[in-house]
Formats: sequence, C-alpha cells, structure tokens
Amino acid sequence: MAAAGAGCLLAGASGRRGAPRETVVPEQGVLEVAPASERRAMRIEALTIADLLSRAAAAQPEREAVVFPDVRVSYLELLERSVLVARSLRALGVGAGDKVGILMPNELDFVTCLLGASSLGAVIVPVNGRFKTHELAHVIEHADICVMLAAAGPVDAPDYPELLRAVFPAMRDQEPMALSLDDAPLLRHVVDMHGAGDGCIGRAAFDALASTVSEAEVATLQERVKVRDIAVLMYTSGTTARPKGCLLTHEALVRHAGNVARNRFFLSPEDRYWDPLPLFHIGGIVPMLSCIYVGATFVHAGHFSPDVALRQLERERCTVAYPAFETLWLGVLNHPGFEQADLSSLRLIQNIATPERLIYLQSRLQHVVEVSSYGATECSSNLTLPYPDDSYETRMNTLGHPLPGIEIEIVDPETGAPRDPGVVGELCFRGYSRFEGYYKDPDLTAAVIDAEGWFHSADLAMVDDDGRLVYAGRLKDMLKVGGENVSALELENFIASHEAVDIVAVVGAPDPRYGEVPAAFIQLKPAAELSESMVIEFCTGRVATFKVPRHVRFVTEWPMSGTKIQKFRLRETLAAELAASDAGSSAPTHPTDPR
Repeated sequence: MAAAGAGCLLAGASGRRGAPRETVVPEQGVLEVAPASERRAMRIEALTIADLLSRAAAAQPEREAVVFPDVRVSYLELLERSVLVARSLRALGVGAGDKVGILMPNELDFVTCLLGASSLGAVIVPVNGRFKTHELAHVIEHADICVMLAAAGPVDAPDYPELLRAVFPAMRDQEPMALSLDDAPLLRHVVDMHGAGDGCIGRAAFDALASTVSEAEVATLQERVKVRDIAVLMYTSGTTARPKGCLLTHEALVRHAGNVARNRFFLSPEDRYWDPLPLFHIGGIVPMLSCIYVGATFVHAGHFSPDVALRQLERERCTVAYPAFETLWLGVLNHPGFEQADLSSLRLIQNIATPERLIYLQSRLQHVVEVSSYGATECSSNLTLPYPDDSYETRMNTLGHPLPGIEIEIVDPETGAPRDPGVVGELCFRGYSRFEGYYKDPDLTAAVIDAEGWFHSADLAMVDDDGRLVYAGRLKDMLKVGGENVSALELENFIASHEAVDIVAVVGAPDPRYGEVPAAFIQLKPAAELSESMVIEFCTGRVATFKVPRHVRFVTEWPMSGTKIQKFRLRETLAAELAASDAGSSAPTHPTDPR
C-alpha cells in the first residue's frame, strides 16, 4: 500500500476539498448549513454506548428518545428500562466480554437489551432475523453466545424462541436456568422476552431477577468499560458465503454515529430520524446511536409495512429518512396513498442507488435533499457521504467524501499500486471506524487487512478530481461470458432504465459453450407488464450481444441477507431449474452470436 499522499489517497478533512460547490438546482430542497468556506469538522467525543445513553438521559430526560409504531419512550424511560435489563442479565452471570445474542423483531425490547447488555461490558451479537436453522446453529456456536434474548414477531413474522428449539431440540426438556447443549456448550440461557416456553426463561422470571442485583453494581461495571473494548460482534456478508463475525468497538460505533450526525446529516435535538432497517443491521444500530449522540428522536418502522411506514413518516413529522435500500423505499413510494401524504417535514433522505435510480428517487420528493453513500459493516456503516448542500449533480453522481478521520485509497487489485483519480480499482480504507477483524478467523483477517491497517474491500471504485467516491461494482461480481468480462452492475443499471422495471439483479447462469451467460431477475413496478422476450428485445442492439440476458425471471420476493439480495441463491435456484429442465445444455442464442 502506498504511503500517505501517494496516488489517490484521500482522507476526510476538517472542511471541504476544493472550491465551494453550487447548491442544488432550484427545484430541489436545500439544507441551511454553514458555508463550505467556513465549515470545519466538529470534533466527536469517543464514549461507550452506555455512557452515551447516560449522558443523553441526564441532558434531556423528558425528550422522546425512541418511537415505534406501537410505543414511545423518553430518554429517561429508555435508560431506566435498559438498566433493568442489565440487572437481570447480571443476575444470570453476564459480565465483561460475555457474548449476549439478540434474536428479536424490530421492537423496543431489542433496543433496551442492546443498551442494557452493553453497560455490563458484554459483547452484543445481533443475530440476523432472516437466518434459518443451519445459519443460526453456526452463529450461536461460533459466536460463543452465553445468553440469548429472543422474542416472537407479529403474526406473519418468525417465532424466534420456537426457531431456537428447532435448532436445539434438547432445549425442550431442560431446566431454563441451566441449559446444557452439546451443539452450543457455552449457551446457558435463552430468555423469551414475550412470554415463556419449553427451555426458555419467561419474561416475568427474567424481570424478577433484576431485584437481586443493585443499580450500583451495574454502574460499577459500566464505569469499567473502555471505548476500545469490543461492543458488537456482527455477522455479515451472507450474500456470498457463510456469515463472518465483524468485531466493532465502542469507539468505532459511537464516534462514527456522532461523526455522521454532526458532520454530514447536521442533526439537532429537534430532528426526528426515521429508519426501517433491521435492528440487527449496522444501518439500524448506528443511526439509533446518532440520534442518542445529539438527543434527537429515533423513529423506527418496526415490522416493515409500506402502509404503516408511510403513516409513520407523516404523523411523526420525520425530518430525516434512512431507507437506504430500494427494496424498502419503493414500497413507500409506490403506496397508493403516497401522493396524498404530507411529507413536507422531510429535509434529507439517504438511499443507496445508482445515479439513474437516485435521480428517479429524488424526482419523487423534489423538496427533499437526496444523498447516497458507500457503507459497510466493516466501516461501522457510512464510509463516504455527500454534504447535503452539495450540488444536485454531485449528489446524484458521487458518493461524497470520506468522513473525517477515515482514509480511502484506490489501488490496482493485482499489484496494490495506487491508481490516479478517474481510474477504477479496488477500494481500500482505514481509520477509527474500521472493524478490528473477523472473529476466530485470523487468516481471513490477515488477508483483508494489510500491515498498514488498510482494509481491502473487494469493491471497485474510483475518485474524482475532488476526492469524491464513485462506485463501480463488486470486484468479483463480474461475469465471464465466452472470455468477455461483463459487469453485473453495468447491466443492472441498463435494464433498470426500462420504465417497467423496479428492481433488477443480474447473475451468471451456467452454459456449456460460454461458461456462463447473463441472467436477469426482475421485479416490476406496480401494474407494469413485461415479458422475457421484451427484456431481451430491449437489450438487443443497445448493449453488446454477449451482455444481453439469455434468461429472464420475474420475482415479487427476493432472497435477502438483512438488506442485501443474496445473488448466490438466485444463481443456485436458476442453475437447479436449468439442470432439471435440461435447458442448461445450451442457452438461447442471438442471431449475431459467434457460434
């Protein structure tokens, strides 16, 4: 890796690089912040998660802290509920470094369990709510979870305590206060936060345990937690392989939450920040901490429903929205009541989308400033973000500068040599928010974090002359069609330009002659109609023949890993279908194919 200053090494600075940019075009919203020429990055205090909550509760105890569709609490109430959870966990023997799993729907108990366990110095393991028995068994054993806090979701959501009993059938016949499971030898207790059941400590019994531990004992343990201690063990990257455990410190999470809040979103206590992302996701936890950092109100969508989400955005008078992913936000935009909803309070939205899609999303709410971002669990969420007063062109076409305190570099994927602005290469980053490594996997950690502390992301990107990031796809998300490289992202962008297409994912389908050929999975816009032949006709003559999809499948649901489409499952499904139908013996041809 090149030394600082070589190639296109860029760091988040205490101000804007280059000359001040124009504000957004007149018909777009403009956020009033300090002029670029006068702006300096605000210094962010590094605190533990529990100390952050204690500070917020002391500063403004009666202000609303967290709002769900069915419940709301003040900062003082949030602190009191979290302390009660901490006392009960302490009664179960939880202390510094112990792994506490959370497997729940998006609800207030998830928040209080996370905050309460962190005050003891425990390591929180927020378990992906989409995991099934095989994945759950791996994560629980691999993470060394000693206490699992679980709850059933709404009627159409998983019953997590029952799912745990499916993973560990021996639970049903054991004493909840002293589990002994061969497949998870460290798991001592499972708590059912909504009731009671075979092998689980019931909610009433769990709450009663708090009376056996004093607040003073919890306070003493909280005082011993260091900002460089591991706060969260988060399993990620289930899109391509077995989930990997990212180790994130209190400093990485809290300092980064404050950095985004103060130096990009310019949050104040008056803001009401809406987030529909799962609370087991980095995009659920860090925005919540951003709100606590400034004393704003965190409004969560709960079990996501476009109808509930739209009403919540309107009734709660939300000012900032963090849908991030089209699969969620399009449900709101396409809701029959969207055009009549009063969303005038919104000032800022973050979505992760290609320029073409971001332009479309911005057009649906023209008074709001729309920004995109590059983010990763390994960076504690956002690595780069535009300023909300950047020009329309800048916000639509780049992912902004790195946050203050974070460096990025674009390198040759093969040699590691730095690349100049405007040249695509592998994105690398380092800084205070970088994760510490993958749990129990020193070989993988060493493979992705080099001797100078750079994390090699396996993402392709470039920077413009002003240091803003432009994403170019996954390093390995390339198809090799008869010797020709095909970027899945490039083809997705093109197909998404069709007026009937809402979401598209391109994968490689096996082919005996070409090795693999493009296959497009498409979700249509409401009431739109499109056929496989129409998609192929739309592409033919407009992109190179080898890029034209040979298979098109229409879907209404996606295999997801939290918020990302699991492309490997799409490939597996299509490969099995083609093998069963014998269609995989030869992909459909085009007249210009060199056969």
